[in-house]
Amino acid sequence: MSELERVTAEVVACRACPRLVEWREHVAREKTARFAGQTYWGRPVPGFGDPNARIMVLGLAPAAHGGNRTGRIFTGDRSGDFLYASMHRRGLANQSESTASDDGLRLTNAYVAAVVRCAPPGNKPTPLERDTCLPYLVREISSLDRLRAIVALGAFAWDGALRALGELGHRTRPRPTFGHGAEVAIGPFTLVGAYHPSQQNTFTGTLTPAMLDAVLGRAVAIAR
Repeated sequence: MSELERVTAEVVACRACPRLVEWREHVAREKTARFAGQTYWGRPVPGFGDPNARIMVLGLAPAAHGGNRTGRIFTGDRSGDFLYASMHRRGLANQSESTASDDGLRLTNAYVAAVVRCAPPGNKPTPLERDTCLPYLVREISSLDRLRAIVALGAFAWDGALRALGELGHRTRPRPTFGHGAEVAIGPFTLVGAYHPSQQNTFTGTLTPAMLDAVLGRAVAIAR
């Protein structure tokens, strides 16, 4: 078993944060009307993708009725639709949609993960929950031997990436500020910021397909 496989197994079995365990399982039981006939995953959601990835795409946490339902991050929700369409245009995904964990999606040169692995109430993890989950991200980064670029989707992911890289001994001062298109070299990695593809951002035009394509294109160039 590879280290990435070990991390995946440990993530799926994790029950370290009582509030998150209660919430993710409550959502899986109660469901929402449009998915009432489906069986929810209701567990922590591991990262997934190419073990030889040179690019990591990092989010905040699984969506309550997205990854918490399907068992795969950014799968089955509008944020994932927006993200994977862009990854497909940039040659990082073999298809532009992701609706279920067995839908045939494959990533090339890319690995997708989240700072927090359980769906949090209100989409707001606590600092303790973030710190409890962070070692999984640290291990994933260290296990991706060819990793060069980390695309942080939103300020929470940007902060999580900086903390994880710090745990690996890679720090920079002053602390870099998040922004869409922000870029900073940290050790052997380059951290690139992008607005999160939430409906709040995509419906208002704060994040457009062209904007996300540009950030992912920059990550592809860095990773060459």
